[in-house]
Amino acid sequence: MVRFNRSFALRLATALTLATTLYATAQACTRLVYLGPNDNVITARSMDWKNDIATHLWIFPRGMERSGEAGNRSLHWTSRYGSVIASGYDISTTDGVNEAGLMANVLWLVESQYPEFTGKKPGLTIAAWAQYVLDNFATVEEAVSALREEPFTIVTDKVPGEERLATLHLSLSDSSGDSAIVEYIEGKQVIHHGRQYQVMTNSPTFDEQLALNEYWKQIGGTVMLPGTNRASDRFARAAFYVDAIPRERDPDRALASVFSVIRNVSVPYGISTPNQPNISSTRWRTVVDHKRRLYFFESALTPNTFWVDLKKVDFSEDSGRVKKLDLGTNQNHTYSGDATDRFVDTPPFRFLGLPES
Repeated sequence: MVRFNRSFALRLATALTLATTLYATAQACTRLVYLGPNDNVITARSMDWKNDIATHLWIFPRGMERSGEAGNRSLHWTSRYGSVIASGYDISTTDGVNEAGLMANVLWLVESQYPEFTGKKPGLTIAAWAQYVLDNFATVEEAVSALREEPFTIVTDKVPGEERLATLHLSLSDSSGDSAIVEYIEGKQVIHHGRQYQVMTNSPTFDEQLALNEYWKQIGGTVMLPGTNRASDRFARAAFYVDAIPRERDPDRALASVFSVIRNVSVPYGISTPNQPNISSTRWRTVVDHKRRLYFFESALTPNTFWVDLKKVDFSEDSGRVKKLDLGTNQNHTYSGDATDRFVDTPPFRFLGLPES
């Protein structure tokens, strides 16, 4: 029999109530980190969205002049690291890895509440939140140390084509296996930092997800795992399987295992749930082999997985070359194997932001 102490039972009941309340409005994505032998670290994420999110892949070099796109009170910086990223609507960075091996992902979190933008601190559009981290830091530790100082205010805006504001949280992972989850709850930044934070999904907030997962850990994944598309259920499955898969010394087999886990927690394409229109199909998945600097992409609508080899990319400031890989409508263009040389020179997109005031 599973036993609870009173405090845990109360936290679990609260988390279950929140999860049930938010089930009907949450977008679904999953991110997980595999920690293997020989410093073999692999991060995977799924992108689940109800409409085509107009994703393409981009290569950004070092030395790019960036703006926080918050009008004349914007944060400004110059990129220290080159990166390969997956865009959303070609106005935001949703996912990516830089040349130092740091990965950043943004996932939906309906509970997010950002501080009021008063102008006392420079503003950073939520569309460039992940890119700011990729541009400036080599490790999770570096990023967390800087973010704790809160050098900017996140400025959110409406999702393209919708009336609701973007409400996101940020996950980070690096070549050492370090990890962090960054959320804004009731206007306050909350950071969970450590190798143990391998999994992130959506609602409820991360501390409530951890409480829910404790219940499933006590039951044991070989006895029973939750099977729905709910964020808390995907969290439990991902957390169990990412630790249950073999610690392969062969990096290709480890990669295959990680792909199998992120596919396990994906939502079948075209699925719909009556009265819950925002339970969303998985549109694409990315997997990063941090040690080998490989960025894999897999669309739900194409038969092949392909990759970008960051070791072959010229990220130098002198190159000044921004490149794009056009993935097509609903990411339906088919690529296979190493697609690094399929990118073409393209002017960079502009991040969604506020007009100059």
